[in-house]
Amino acid sequence: MKKHEPKKTAKKGLFRIVFSRSGIMLLLILMQIGVFTITTFRLQAYSTAISGIMLCLRVIVIIYVINSEGNPAFKMTWILCIITFPVVGTLFYIYVKLQVGTRFLKHRLSTLKAEMSQYMVQDKDTVDALWASRSANARLSHYLSNQLNFPTYRNTQVRYFPLGEDKFRCLLAELKKARKFIFMEYFIVEEGYMLDQILEILIQKVREGVEVRFMYDGMCAISMLPYDYPEKLKHYGIQCKMANAVKPFLSTTQNNRDHRKICVIDGKTAFTGGINIGDEYINRKERFGHWKDTAIMLKGDAVQSFTMMFLEMWNVDERYSENYHRYLTPKRRELHREYGYIIPYADSPYDDENVGEEVYFHILNHARKYVHIMTPYLILDNEMITTLTRVAKSGVEVSIIMPHIPDKWYAFAVAKTYYKELIEGGVRIYEYEPGFVHAKVFVADDDTASVGTINLDYRSLYLHFECGAFIYNNSEIDRIERDFQETLEKCHKVTLMEVKNRSLLTKIVGQVLKLVAPLM
Repeated sequence: MKKHEPKKTAKKGLFRIVFSRSGIMLLLILMQIGVFTITTFRLQAYSTAISGIMLCLRVIVIIYVINSEGNPAFKMTWILCIITFPVVGTLFYIYVKLQVGTRFLKHRLSTLKAEMSQYMVQDKDTVDALWASRSANARLSHYLSNQLNFPTYRNTQVRYFPLGEDKFRCLLAELKKARKFIFMEYFIVEEGYMLDQILEILIQKVREGVEVRFMYDGMCAISMLPYDYPEKLKHYGIQCKMANAVKPFLSTTQNNRDHRKICVIDGKTAFTGGINIGDEYINRKERFGHWKDTAIMLKGDAVQSFTMMFLEMWNVDERYSENYHRYLTPKRRELHREYGYIIPYADSPYDDENVGEEVYFHILNHARKYVHIMTPYLILDNEMITTLTRVAKSGVEVSIIMPHIPDKWYAFAVAKTYYKELIEGGVRIYEYEPGFVHAKVFVADDDTASVGTINLDYRSLYLHFECGAFIYNNSEIDRIERDFQETLEKCHKVTLMEVKNRSLLTKIVGQVLKLVAPLM
């Protein structure tokens, strides 16, 4: 495998993008948008009758949007789009709602979840013990298990990694121990040192007879990996595919990216968190200063949920029936009370349940002393703003660590528009001065935490496939809180005066972009 030098600067991919297959597909999508727009405007200008029909249609669509289910922020954005671009906005909304592909994917995911339900049965003794320990968490357990087939487990060790480098070293060691299978699913996979080291082990494991499946989000084909990269890995005996590959036609499914990061080894060990496969995640390549990221490793009964999450996503576009029995996690007989309770969970844009946000609401609403949060983005709906400020006003310390050097200037500009309301509501906001925070962590009251892939923005909470683990009464929570405090020492606290003294241009840009925040 090709080796890469450490601390290299990010390479430019413009030439590669433009002249790649993915670049051509993007051009075709833009052409389709252009044809769609030009045609609708010409139709409007062609006939007074058509203009009248479009007016009636626009009114009907707006009434439909207002009365439809869903987050009010998304409704407002659609209505703004329809009013600002009457013809294009109206027809595009109808086009989105009538797509067959979206309905097929929703049905397929529902079918797979039903197939897996027999492997995601809740152990009654675990729930009874949780009720005795803390009834509020038992109610969350009931919701996640009964509504979404995500059981609560005991007998699961947790190890927390405060940096990507820490997780990477452990991941390599665990991959080398694989004897039966390795499942890997990541949002970003980019060629470099990190990927080279992982592939070297995966190729060796295939030679030893280990089944290896490797999946990554289709957006990687735009600038990070060749479009035919799955074929390259198949040459080594690695089963590989892109989740939701980018295709040359307009589709809302293209907006629902696989943002999850999952690695399962032999059904005994699982990893999740914010860390993708790319050299910046282990600070071997510098992009936005020091990259602060986190992850967890699970060993024990709870790994089975991550196994099933992976297999569900893998089988979305498959026609054969999976033999799930081959990948079941062997249950431990001896009860380890000190491991507490673990609830692995996934979030899908197609199940009409905002799982990630519900878990975050639960942690906030039941905190007694503090809630400490690390997130790279802060693009909030009204419900989250209200909850954060209400909890802070009730006397609970609510602190959020954000990046000081953002990876997306426009997302950072929108995030700053929330600072004033949050700070005035008692929420403490800090920025990590050495660089970029990519961690997605909630920790509360020394006994509760969630670590996963879910950012505090619309895309993670509503549009992407995501995952995480809710952790209660596990000793590793102390380490999560300690990491938060150590990170806090490298931050500066954002003051209300600092927010008010932002430049006029920054304020205007943020406020304008906030209008389309649900799409960011």
